[in-house]
Amino acid sequence: MAAKQAEQALVQQWRDILALHARTQCELDRALHEHGLCGSDFEVLDILASAVRGCSYRVQEIAERVHLSQSALSRLIARLEREGLAERGTCAEDRRGVRVSLTAKGRALHGEVLPVQRAVLTRMLAHP
Repeated sequence: MAAKQAEQALVQQWRDILALHARTQCELDRALHEHGLCGSDFEVLDILASAVRGCSYRVQEIAERVHLSQSALSRLIARLEREGLAERGTCAEDRRGVRVSLTAKGRALHGEVLPVQRAVLTRMLAHP
C-alpha cells in the first residue's frame, strides 16, 4: 500500500512538472511574440549571446543545450539567419561542421527581450 502511494506521488510530481513547463512555455511564447520570437528562438539567441563576443557555437553544441530535434533546430537557425539575427559559417576545425553566431541585430534584440524572458521566468517559477 505504501509503495503504491509513493508511486502515485511520484507520478503526480512528474505531471505537476510537465504542467508547470507547459504553462511557462505558453507564457514565454505569448510575451516574446510581441518581439517576433517564440521561446525556442529566445533559447537559441540566449545561448549564442553567452558566447564571448566574436565567438560562435557549433550547431551540435547548441543542439545539446536546447530541446529540439536536429531538423527543427536547423530550421530555427535558418529563420534567425533570414531575419538577420544570426549568421552561419563553416567550421575551421571540421569543414563539415557549421558554426553559428549572433549578428549585431541579434545581440540588440536579445538585450531587449532578456528582461521580458527573465520576468516571465520569475513570475512563473518563483511561486509555482
